[in-house]
Amino acid sequence: MKNRNYHRYNLKQGHKVVYKGITNNPERREEQHKDEGKRFTKMQVVGPSVTKDAAEKWEEDSLAQFRGNHGGRNPKYNETNK
Repeated sequence: MKNRNYHRYNLKQGHKVVYKGITNNPERREEQHKDEGKRFTKMQVVGPSVTKDAAEKWEEDSLAQFRGNHGGRNPKYNETNK
């Protein structure tokens, strides 16, 4: 059985999603984002932990859906289109 140790998350500034990502350590990743100068008010973990493959699929699908709803643009801090 594969490890379910990955978390899916959104960084939010108020109600607006400014970043979508995955990590195996939410606390560390939140601090990294702060150290990188990303401005956000909340890190919202989405659902229970999942496998790395499932997390990567969620990230790809979630960003595609976001772009579909926002004129082809990613959230503010997601740099590349997948």
